[in-house]
Amino acid sequence: MKLKSHFTFSKQQRNGIFLLVGIVILFQCLYFFVNFGSDEISINEKLLAKVNDEIDSLRLSQLANEKQTIYPFNPNFITDYKGASLGMSNEEIDRLLNYRKQNKWVNSAKQFQEVTLVSDSLLQVISPYFKFPDWVENSDQKSSSVFSDRSITKTIHQKQDLNKATAKQLQKVYGIGEALSQRIIKYRDNVLGGFIAEVQLEEVYGLTPEVIENLKEEFAVKTPKQIDKVRLNKATIEELVTIQYIDYDLAHNILEQRQLREGFKSIDELTKVKGFPIEKLDIIKLYLSLD
Repeated sequence: MKLKSHFTFSKQQRNGIFLLVGIVILFQCLYFFVNFGSDEISINEKLLAKVNDEIDSLRLSQLANEKQTIYPFNPNFITDYKGASLGMSNEEIDRLLNYRKQNKWVNSAKQFQEVTLVSDSLLQVISPYFKFPDWVENSDQKSSSVFSDRSITKTIHQKQDLNKATAKQLQKVYGIGEALSQRIIKYRDNVLGGFIAEVQLEEVYGLTPEVIENLKEEFAVKTPKQIDKVRLNKATIEELVTIQYIDYDLAHNILEQRQLREGFKSIDELTKVKGFPIEKLDIIKLYLSLD
């Protein structure tokens, strides 16, 4: 009987329990269905500007502490790593890269800031190291977006011989520095033994399509390396594999296709061969003949 008395509630107690449960349910509903937050975000412009200034100050302080040696460079070719080492933010670097993707060029420190939106303090630190091509620095009328005047095309007689060009001559081309000029000469002399055609510039590591076009405006292969071309319709597998980008599997596929076609009528028909590197056709064609 005593145990039963502990579980017996009066009418007043039961009403209290129901009221408490109701209150708990009400608060749960309010929690799930009522948004107590505010969509409006208040921005303290003065505080934001102060924070940005402090960030710039920290970036500049980091550059000073690292005591890195900054060599003159063309800001048009800043990479993610180079930009970060200079203290640029990811957003500033992306703005420059997106600008360059439009085939536009920065021709002054002022324009660099307009494109990247870097702070005055950071620009003051890095702009003394900007190195623009001579034609930009000496020109009275600087183009804001066009790299060079493409309307003036030199004849092959006016161009210099790519197989005889020196490093200093190559460095006069927009986009070619000491490292790239030495790389071109090393590839030309040590790997190829001389260029056969300008298309082989595509094989030099680090040369972008834009820079290659700039080179081709000033240089041409006027004394091409003399080679014995491989006769496509009579070549053996051993002869074909001596050509760059053709291995034994591809050579075997070429011979099968040659037999099916009863001989190739054009070198371009090689693009129908299984596994053929179509993007390298212009280079492979240099070593082939249909004779």
